[in-house]
Amino acid sequence: MTATYKEASVRLLLTSGGVTNASIRDALADLLGKPIADASALAIPTAQWGHPVCTPASAWRFIAGQPPSAMCGLGWKSVGVLELTALPSIGAERWVPWVRQADVLLVDGGDATYLGHWMRQSGLADLLPSLPETVWVGVSAGSMVLTPRIGADFVEWPSAPDDRTLGLVDFSIFPHLDVFPQNTVAEAKRWAAEIGGPAYAIDDQTAIKVTGTAVEVVSEGQWKLFPA
Repeated sequence: MTATYKEASVRLLLTSGGVTNASIRDALADLLGKPIADASALAIPTAQWGHPVCTPASAWRFIAGQPPSAMCGLGWKSVGVLELTALPSIGAERWVPWVRQADVLLVDGGDATYLGHWMRQSGLADLLPSLPETVWVGVSAGSMVLTPRIGADFVEWPSAPDDRTLGLVDFSIFPHLDVFPQNTVAEAKRWAAEIGGPAYAIDDQTAIKVTGTAVEVVSEGQWKLFPA
């Protein structure tokens, strides 16, 4: 399925569980315009620090390319770590070239409001519109942070003022459909009614591919669109 929404400033692959099947991997390669083995990546674990179930061990698993998402273990030419909480203290002259030289940003899950806060504080949110050739691959909160709102159900960071995120795209995302007992279609329908805009419920075998104004669902699993 292909739809059209607000134009994104970077190429996006918004996933629930990562690159979990061949269809999503093919979509990633298409966005990159080159084989994964020829692409350089920066891994962003920041969202994990804002969620109570995440730990130093889960952050290490993401960086080490281990399950559940194994994002950093896809066979990249190179992988580096970009910790957003450190960026304000080192200066843009150091970290901006790192981001500009990367082909892809791998953004892990956790709490989307915390991630959005540090994207703003670090300056990464302001930099994104100048990166039209960069691919953003989000996992769970790493995808939700680019939406307008995530809904109160997904806010775990105690300092979050509300459920608003960056609004780079015009739709919201309900991740992990039928992965957790509470993430049912019925719950997603209730959540979408509170969000008030177009929203997708996606499982861990589904991704949303965004190029410019074109939005395409790539799935070997289950998903549902809730129109505005």
